[in-house]
Amino acid sequence: MATRQDMPAAHELSNGHGLEAPTTKALIPSAQGASVRPGKESSMRTTMIYAAAAAIALSGHVAAQDWPSRPITLIVPFAAGGGIDVSARIQALRMGELLGQSIVVENVGAAAGMVGGARVAKAEPDGYTFLIGNTGTHAYNQSLYKKPLYNSATDFEPVGLVSESPRILIARKDLPANNLKEFIAYLKAHETTAQFGSAGVGSGTHIPCVLFNSAIGANVTHVPYRGEGPVMQDLIGGRIDYMCATIQSGAAQARQGTVKGIAVMAEKRAPIIPDLATSGEQGLAGVEASVWNAFFFPKGTPQPIVRKLNKAMSDALDDPAIRTRLEELGLEIVPPERRTPQYLASYLPAEIERWAKPIRAAGISAD
Repeated sequence: MATRQDMPAAHELSNGHGLEAPTTKALIPSAQGASVRPGKESSMRTTMIYAAAAAIALSGHVAAQDWPSRPITLIVPFAAGGGIDVSARIQALRMGELLGQSIVVENVGAAAGMVGGARVAKAEPDGYTFLIGNTGTHAYNQSLYKKPLYNSATDFEPVGLVSESPRILIARKDLPANNLKEFIAYLKAHETTAQFGSAGVGSGTHIPCVLFNSAIGANVTHVPYRGEGPVMQDLIGGRIDYMCATIQSGAAQARQGTVKGIAVMAEKRAPIIPDLATSGEQGLAGVEASVWNAFFFPKGTPQPIVRKLNKAMSDALDDPAIRTRLEELGLEIVPPERRTPQYLASYLPAEIERWAKPIRAAGISAD
């Protein structure tokens, strides 16, 4: 009796004249040892595929019904105490209350967020490990590294976009410029000696300044630091000329007068420093550099679980107390229509491409 391996391949069933060779009458053993004809085997195979698909869908549904049955881990891919860490903890507490299980925050900071991101990308897709990512971990890094530790567009299950945080262009307090026009003129005149600092190569305080420098045609020396705290201290001390800071820390220092606020790099003014005009208002469009935050599961996490976490996320953002605390940090909560998994899935590839252009043009590499 012929076995499956003995049967000719599909491309061999031709007599060379465009006619099909006679159909074999050989019977093919079934899994139970009984013999079935090829047509019937095809029908059985289709039935088995549908059954398997149904079983997978059912298992995901059952898992979602029971989820969460134990604490969930939220990976923050940056050091404790930073803006994204603080905002993540505020949200995690409320989301845990809504889900009926605690959410444990774990900081895994290294390589501009890549290490923490890779940890989640490789985690079991069971709904018990998720990530708060941002523009740096999921857009910048795809162009900064020749071989990123993950593909941010395909290795994660998008949960939802949470917030946006504009950058603020600030300068040392004794720099002789009081607005964006004067600041650009100063940089053009001191291009060879001026320096700007950032929290590290590829960070959310680095790439926005690259975009700004490119827009005004200035080639300014970059001084990378290990975190935003140290670079801010050197800016306050007058050891560097400017930086593109997070709105939280930059606005606070500008209000205190320890640094000079030059422009908010966003389409609209920031509520926490309403008197400072945007870059667009001051005549320089196209340098808007809001950094967004979003939640991600590992790829393959069942969709019912994704939807359940997304609902908890959105409900937490609609809580007046949570919203107020996040806005006090300078974060802008995105509207409900931009919080869906589908929106984030379509938004992310566009963001990767948007930031790839200035990164490649400036020849920046974090390798």
